[in-house]
Amino acid sequence: METIRRLSVIIAMLLPIVAYGGRPVTSAFSIEAGASRISDTYLSPLPYHGWHTGLDYERFQAMRHNPERCIMRLNINATLDRTLNPAGNAAMWQAGVDASWAMMWRWTLRWTPGLRVAAGGMADLDAGALYLSRNGNNPVSARAAVTLGLTAMATWSTRIGRLPVTVRYQPSMPIIGACFSPAYGELYYEMALGNRSGLVHVAWPGNRFVIKNLLTADLRFGATALRIGYSGKFISGKINDIVTRYASHSVTVGVSGEWISLDPRGRNRSSTPDISAYY
Repeated sequence: METIRRLSVIIAMLLPIVAYGGRPVTSAFSIEAGASRISDTYLSPLPYHGWHTGLDYERFQAMRHNPERCIMRLNINATLDRTLNPAGNAAMWQAGVDASWAMMWRWTLRWTPGLRVAAGGMADLDAGALYLSRNGNNPVSARAAVTLGLTAMATWSTRIGRLPVTVRYQPSMPIIGACFSPAYGELYYEMALGNRSGLVHVAWPGNRFVIKNLLTADLRFGATALRIGYSGKFISGKINDIVTRYASHSVTVGVSGEWISLDPRGRNRSSTPDISAYY
């Protein structure tokens, strides 16, 4: 009897999991274009202004252990900027990759149909470099940071006429981690010769403040949606008396959709509805 009781408890715990339908993957590919402002006193005391471009990949999926509440987000963003000094006679290039993985807990607001909110933690890797050709001896300023932070999301599903639309706002902010920074005036040639002490620093909002904002609207034309929106990123840091400022504002355009993985063994799927992590 004790064995049967234990089995019944285990089955009762598993029922909420096996009763769920599929967990479609929501993927989106976007391009972004806009303007940026860059200031890095390691290379120049002057601010540079110019254009900003980027490619973005985003993936959402409900987690197997609690698909109604727990959702995962993976985001990879590659950017390229070209900016000019106030006189317009020198160009500074920026290239970078920002990859983040987040786990969020989701709530449905009963009093507002179609509105869901989610919040959780994220791990982020941000790496890149600035290039200023007029600095003959030291034309490059590298950046790298590995951080843990917070992210939140609000999605609202509605209709414009007969067209389903999902609007999303998502801010993200690193809180604690480690980042790379040379000493003021230290050459990368010196680092190559072995002067590598003091290059890694604790990163927190007091010396490296970063916030990313994303506002999108998915116009769902059948199985594929057209994504339009706004993307913004702001970085403000001061380490070893090197002041760094970066701000970009861009329009994003892309496509998104949901995909279900089929069982190659041909087993029947559950008749219960699929649980989307996004729509």
